[in-house]
Amino acid sequence: MSEATTYDVVLLVEQPLSAEDAAQVRGLHAGVEEHVRYHVLLPVEDAAARVESAMGSLAASEVLASPALVMDDESVAEMQRELLDRARTECTGCVDKLARTGADVTGEVTSAEPVEALTAKVAEVGAAEAIILTRKHVIAEFFHVDWTSRARRKLGVPILHLLEHENFDEQAEHYGGEGVTGL
Repeated sequence: MSEATTYDVVLLVEQPLSAEDAAQVRGLHAGVEEHVRYHVLLPVEDAAARVESAMGSLAASEVLASPALVMDDESVAEMQRELLDRARTECTGCVDKLARTGADVTGEVTSAEPVEALTAKVAEVGAAEAIILTRKHVIAEFFHVDWTSRARRKLGVPILHLLEHENFDEQAEHYGGEGVTGL
């Protein structure tokens, strides 16, 4: 009796998937003969970095931070719990949307650096490919420091970059008729 093979795909998502995103991802593997299993990774935003960024924005605009804007460790910890809860809810939503398309899917949130988390998950499950779904990041893409460019340098599997909340035709327009960024 032969053992069924599984075609594992790791999805690194920047924000929750729409139903259309889920259908497009699922449609990419309609012709795959093996059983396809998706592994969704959703990074959790770091509360301390968020506060630091906000404070930096204030300093950059030469506005002095009022004492009310300075957060203590307990407030930052509470913000981190809220961000983690929201990320878990969003990840569950991604899994549910993919499952509604008939996909075999698992999901998890990660506090690790996103490309490192992707690399680890690809190795853990022996993924055949990775898909990165993000918003448009024109500057990061131009300088090749976006998630996709960095992942391509680290991984030995095909990587597909899709833009969340845009169908394939809209993505083709964004990339000058080339469609999604290549494998």
